[in-house]
Amino acid sequence: MGDLWQLTATEVTQQISSGEVTARAVTEDTLARLASANPAINAVVQEMPEEALQAADAVDAAIKAGHKPGVLAGVPVTIKVVSDQRGHATTNGLVTQKDLLAETDSPVVANLRRAGAVIVGRTNTPAFSLRWFTNNALHGHTYNPRNHDVTPGGSSGGAAAATAAGIGAIGHATDIAGSIRYPAYACGIHGLRPTLGRVPAHNYTAADRLIAGQICAVSGPVARSIEDINLGLQAMSAYNTEDPWYVPVPDQLPAVPRKAALCTNPEGLDTAPEIVAALKESAKALQDAGWIVEEVPLPPLREPARLNVTLWLEEQRRVNKATLHAEDNAEANHVYTMLEQIVPARPTGDDLLDLMQSRAKFIRQWQAFFQLYPIALCPVSAELPFDDQLDVQSAKSFMRVYEAQLIQVGLPLMGLPGLSVATGEANNRPNGVQLLAGRYREDLLIKAGYVIESAFGHVQTCR
Repeated sequence: MGDLWQLTATEVTQQISSGEVTARAVTEDTLARLASANPAINAVVQEMPEEALQAADAVDAAIKAGHKPGVLAGVPVTIKVVSDQRGHATTNGLVTQKDLLAETDSPVVANLRRAGAVIVGRTNTPAFSLRWFTNNALHGHTYNPRNHDVTPGGSSGGAAAATAAGIGAIGHATDIAGSIRYPAYACGIHGLRPTLGRVPAHNYTAADRLIAGQICAVSGPVARSIEDINLGLQAMSAYNTEDPWYVPVPDQLPAVPRKAALCTNPEGLDTAPEIVAALKESAKALQDAGWIVEEVPLPPLREPARLNVTLWLEEQRRVNKATLHAEDNAEANHVYTMLEQIVPARPTGDDLLDLMQSRAKFIRQWQAFFQLYPIALCPVSAELPFDDQLDVQSAKSFMRVYEAQLIQVGLPLMGLPGLSVATGEANNRPNGVQLLAGRYREDLLIKAGYVIESAFGHVQTCR
């Protein structure tokens, strides 16, 4: 094994287009890295070496024939097991779905293929994608490659752990309550939750999602560089009509003032001092780059978080209760019970109508805020990455986790984008900050992300 597995996606595309390396060589090296690193972390749970090499050879043949390669030509990527990929099971971490084979790629997987990406494996998620920790009875326990005592995050824990370990330059992930941003934070890499509708998504192995999934859940990239986050978004967000929420956002959006809001303790969160320090250092980096930064409170997040859980839990009660019983996963059962304590009463039809009406109000408040401050700088979590399995140790520990994750849960109700940016380590745990922006302004997140990445240094792969 050489060192090609350590290259970023940007470096891979540059070296392949220049003829310095071939897609096959990059893929072979990444597969070797998978074989050596994955047994210790169990991030990739479905491997496909033959398919990967065939895809790499197709990229090399296209380039040799003079065809223009896609933006991710030859880049090794992984796919989370919640998304359809033809020929493979869409398990969602469930024994009851171990044989749910997809015949058609989901739009996001199809977009990655069209961009020339080489899929080297599928990554783990907790049962039902229900937690900020990654373990299930079908695929087993995923460990954080930077510190096995710390959660790799969830539900895209496998994607983040694989990417941090150099198993692929970009990982596909999904986020309905922080499942992109938090695993990236926990594994010391970057993760982008795009705006609702920016990246097309649909699974042909299942019926259309109910309303919580439709308006809160998105697919997006995790990566070791902000440039790769940008490339991943370009590839994933290509036009597709299969998602009725899809919006073809133009490449150029209006310029806005370089003004950012800093909030270290949103909604009264007891943010850890190490995180506050990273936020203040990030704010200084933005100021040094010409941004105006003001410390102000953020619009509401606590009530949007409760409403997000209300919607999502009601869908679980309606659709997944039988599957939850059949799966009988002790950890998923515990989390489900805890969520029912947060929203004990089933909402009536009027309650759900009121909820959707409130959502419009919160979106309006946040959009007005972003007119004043196009970027918000805030914590990813109120705590440094948790001890692994903390949420299932007791009811008290679950509530501690839930409180710290307020921003993770609240933001998706409004369909807003967020970017988790790695800032190094504190107390032998990864640390990071979160950037928020208005709808479809991922460009602003990426611009600010470049500044913070430059201040803290580029992410290194785990050896």
